Amino acid sequence: MNRPVAIFLIIIACQPAIGQNFDVNTVKKINPQDSHSEFFKITSSSVYYVGAGAPTGVLIAGLISGDASLKRKSYEMFGAALIELSVCSALKNVVGRQRPAEKYPKGILPYRDASGQSFPSGHSSIAFETAASLSLQFKKWYVVVPSYLWAATVGYSRMYLGVHYPSDVFAGAVVGIGSAYLANWLNHSAINKKKNKLLKQTL
Repeated sequence: MNRPVAIFLIIIACQPAIGQNFDVNTVKKINPQDSHSEFFKITSSSVYYVGAGAPTGVLIAGLISGDASLKRKSYEMFGAALIELSVCSALKNVVGRQRPAEKYPKGILPYRDASGQSFPSGHSSIAFETAASLSLQFKKWYVVVPSYLWAATVGYSRMYLGVHYPSDVFAGAVVGIGSAYLANWLNHSAINKKKNKLLKQTL
């Protein structure tokens, strides 16, 4: 078992204990008890538009320009999104953790209905998967830095709005980044296999 997987499994195993201490105290400090900040609401909801728009935009650019490389990049990004959604949904159902505002209604106030599974944070997972995918496909500082700053702000907004613990956000980031790197590895493995097959045919 590699180190990242082992660390993630330890986090899942320990999250109930973490939730009783560091997690709860942190959310209580961040949550303003009047979570009506439009900035954090907009930032939080932006994941749906950016998460879907990033790979779609790359695909459209590839189709318009006839750039096969851009189209391959978009396919990998869509693949990463599918992996992220599958893993995140499975973990939510397995862990079944209550949201902080649902478990501690007197100490944490959400910006909307606080029902549903908390671990991991789906918004954070989408945000970090998108940031990692963009960073892998376009290795420029002006892509990498804004992407991860946006993803980190999304994660913070989920705690500010009272719907997630820090460990939810951290786990979501791990799932998101891991999904992007797994999709990248699978894509490169498929390309290398194709190249090796063509090379053998020419020999």
